[in-house]
Amino acid sequence: MPLTISDDIQIEDWEISEVFVRSSGPGGQNVNKVSTAVELRFEAERSPNLPAPVKTRLRKLAGRRWTKEGALVLQVEDTRSQARNREIARERLIELIRAALVKPKRRIATKPTYGSKQRRIKAKKVRGDVKALRGKVTGEE
Repeated sequence: MPLTISDDIQIEDWEISEVFVRSSGPGGQNVNKVSTAVELRFEAERSPNLPAPVKTRLRKLAGRRWTKEGALVLQVEDTRSQARNREIARERLIELIRAALVKPKRRIATKPTYGSKQRRIKAKKVRGDVKALRGKVTGEE
């Protein structure tokens, strides 16, 4: 079943692959026997459902989780349940893609106010006066 990100973006099953590996977390003997940790791999670069700007923002958000092949790899070993870890991994993928959908606002450059310039100059003068008084004392003996 496809993952629904937004009204116009859905991720198909072929774009996601999941591998279950042994977890290093809590679980006692269960850790040695059952592969509960999930490694979710999303082929983001090849995805036809994501627009190019979203892919670029997703790459930036993913950081080290982005591979050279253009895939996003999420590893989850939070719980002792394989099914729950799988759900968490899918939720994290959805959150990450939704964060990449938000277009950042452009910063509007502003100039410092006249008052702030005056305060800065005054502070520099005061500091300079303090330092000027630190010279060697010429004593009369």
